[in-house]
Amino acid sequence: MNWTLEVVIVPVSDIDRAKAFYADQLGFNVDHDRRIGEGRRVVQLTPPGSGCSVVIGEGVVPHMPPGSLRGLQLVVSDVVAAHAELIKRGVAAGDVTVLDGDADRLARGGAALDNVGFVFFEDPDGNGWAVQQISTRVAVKSSAIATG
Repeated sequence: MNWTLEVVIVPVSDIDRAKAFYADQLGFNVDHDRRIGEGRRVVQLTPPGSGCSVVIGEGVVPHMPPGSLRGLQLVVSDVVAAHAELIKRGVAAGDVTVLDGDADRLARGGAALDNVGFVFFEDPDGNGWAVQQISTRVAVKSSAIATG
């Protein structure tokens, strides 16, 4: 049985500002933006090519303090190109970082950055995101999840 993660709730203070950041600056697709009654609104956005969406809203999502989410991660095949795209779109992203201590990897680029090349940024509320380079994936065998 496959278990897929399809939606992550992102806590924000201003829905319209967050929607503009995710759609206009990051290029996420706006799947829907619906008001479902007084004080209830849900906006679902999906990164290009992703099977997982983010949801922002009010009155329909669990209460979490805006900016409290950390560790959201996007995966790309070229972190250097992704960094350039983020900067071009006005996102205050950090520099490309190599997380294995081998600073020469950045100069070599390409596949040398697989799994260890990252860019970090935050949304307007301070929710923390990472962009990781993975251009080749090892086949993963399906395993049973133990219950009980």
